[in-house]
Amino acid sequence: MLQLDSKDSTLQVVIYRLGNERYGVETSQVKEIIRVGEITSIPNAPDYVEGVINLRGQITTIINLRKRFGMEPKDVDNDTRIIVFDHNGSTVGMMVDTVTEVKYLSISDIEALPSTITARSESKFLKGVGKLPDGLLILVDLNKILEDTAM
Repeated sequence: MLQLDSKDSTLQVVIYRLGNERYGVETSQVKEIIRVGEITSIPNAPDYVEGVINLRGQITTIINLRKRFGMEPKDVDNDTRIIVFDHNGSTVGMMVDTVTEVKYLSISDIEALPSTITARSESKFLKGVGKLPDGLLILVDLNKILEDTAM
């Protein structure tokens, strides 16, 4: 689950949306957030890999998180963003519907996933559920999104 020092009492998260659901990822995992530009397709890549971009001279693989989570794809619009992070020495971007805000979440407001959810293979991407005053937030581990890929 969450790997935090006992002295840490809060977690800073970037909050983004896929459809009507809110997700969060630790800011410590995020390098930057960018707008979607031209993406070059890669033949025979997994269906959730949109392709690659040139990010200031570095080739960056772009993952469509909707497809990775088994959701219906959505057209790119002005709100679509790419959350850039490092994975095993490579730069990777995760395409999301929109990034809404950065918030602090108290560790006491984070709970483990219910066993009915952790039994599903898709849950391997998830860290837990955060409770915010205005609803729940699904916490995602960026590195696990790519765990079973050849990247």
